[in-house]
Amino acid sequence: MPKIVVLDPLSEDGLKLLDAAAAIDYEERIGLKGDDLRKTLQDFDGAICRSGVKITAEILERNTRLKAIARAGVGVDNIDVAAASKRGIVVMNTPGGNTLSTAEHAWTLLMALSRNIHAAYQGLVEGRWDRKKFMGTQISGKTLGIVGMGRIGQAVAKFAKAFEMKIYAFDPFLSPQKSRELSVTAVKDVHEMLPLVDYLTVHTPLTDATRDLIGKKEVALLKKGARLINCARGGIYNIDALAEGLESGQIGGVALDVYESEPCTDNPLFGKPNVICTPHLGASTEEAQTNVAVEAAELLIDFFTTNTIRQAVNFAALDAETLQGLRGYLNVAYRLGLTSAQMIKGSPKSVRMKYKGEVCKKDTSLLSLSFAAGFLAAAMSQEIGLVSAGALLKERGIEMVEERAAEVGDFASTVTAEITTELGAVSLTGTLFGSSMPRLIAKDGLRLESYLDGNLLIFEHTDVPGVIGTVGNVFAKHRVNIAHMTLGREKQEPGGPAVGVLSLDAAPPAEAIKELLKIETIQKTYAVTLPPGNSFPSWMG
Repeated sequence: MPKIVVLDPLSEDGLKLLDAAAAIDYEERIGLKGDDLRKTLQDFDGAICRSGVKITAEILERNTRLKAIARAGVGVDNIDVAAASKRGIVVMNTPGGNTLSTAEHAWTLLMALSRNIHAAYQGLVEGRWDRKKFMGTQISGKTLGIVGMGRIGQAVAKFAKAFEMKIYAFDPFLSPQKSRELSVTAVKDVHEMLPLVDYLTVHTPLTDATRDLIGKKEVALLKKGARLINCARGGIYNIDALAEGLESGQIGGVALDVYESEPCTDNPLFGKPNVICTPHLGASTEEAQTNVAVEAAELLIDFFTTNTIRQAVNFAALDAETLQGLRGYLNVAYRLGLTSAQMIKGSPKSVRMKYKGEVCKKDTSLLSLSFAAGFLAAAMSQEIGLVSAGALLKERGIEMVEERAAEVGDFASTVTAEITTELGAVSLTGTLFGSSMPRLIAKDGLRLESYLDGNLLIFEHTDVPGVIGTVGNVFAKHRVNIAHMTLGREKQEPGGPAVGVLSLDAAPPAEAIKELLKIETIQKTYAVTLPPGNSFPSWMG
């Protein structure tokens, strides 16, 4: 009989579900760490946790029994997902259960900042009646900036709309159609919205791209007196920059619910005027805790009783045989997604996946999800699970459609991705050489043959003498070695549009890119970084 351990306090409704599952045994072991946690996990088949326990690579070392971990909540940064993947441990989360509660808490903090609620009450506690001291700010008519337009960001936007606020939003995958639907104005980057907003709230994971998203440079760009709220992840705002901004008056107020290290009882902002902080209460409502507890319990019950994998962040919902048969083309589609996300300009509106040849005999819907996982991962700087990729695209209003043509062309099989944005479109075609070598074979219909790994420099140019030599000289000047080069042109005579792809031994410096764009015959460049050829997302095995 499978044994499940509950590592953090769980809602009674979730425990009742585990009690009722006759084919499963469970125990509660709360507050474990270090060797106690490591030894405990060696005695169980599954585990349910919240954010209190840290399941690191060291904790999982030599664990040969644990098969699945369910996170009762969204973020899995307290779990070493890569280490779990190496040991074949499925990690699942519950992304929808605490959406409204977290959005409501962000809104609560925004309103508390606007009306000086904490300071005014403290004055009463201390025996003062300071009506004039605590003049507030009306929310209606003000401007809100939202970074991250997933479930929680969208819920916050709906609240803001009800309060008649103007809303700016940044999310690399928010489609124009979804922006209109939510009545928000999408911006190209965070810096664009900073001088415009009276309030700023963030709803993104903590990644390399979002760490210190608001630092000293960004604080200087803010509209004077702006108020900042963070109910997402500690580290997105740089605390020292916030403290300096408050001191100078550049920032009008800060509200935090999350911290880089938790529990947190010592922070430079604690006790400062115009600051309100709470101890990670975003999902601390009875409703949210019931929802995520029930969902986490159901995930593990289904996993151990019916072998069903749902909402996994590191494994596809595929059996081993299906995964092995699709792996080569899953990798092609994934790398096309990574590549195209680094090339597009503007907000994506739609993705059209075209399959041709023998690949049409396979489950192409899974290949489309693999493309979506790569497409999203490139912008979010984190691995996206195959299962969640399609939902994330749909959530942001990006339409994905498929076309299939079974006839075989110059290649036995090809995968083409056409991404349409508000500023144009990009089309990339890939195929598989042998059983494990993904290749880029066309860009916007221009034939070529390029690797799909490492550092690539793609450049659009006019097909005239001297271009290739000039490009080579630029990279020689900057001491970047060209390992491989491929060219494609529209017609078999010079003078027309052409595309080149360079495989480089190092990422191209910004100075080199600037020099290339000064060459009259080069119109566009795209610097693309892809994982090594033998590297795969954890869900691909």
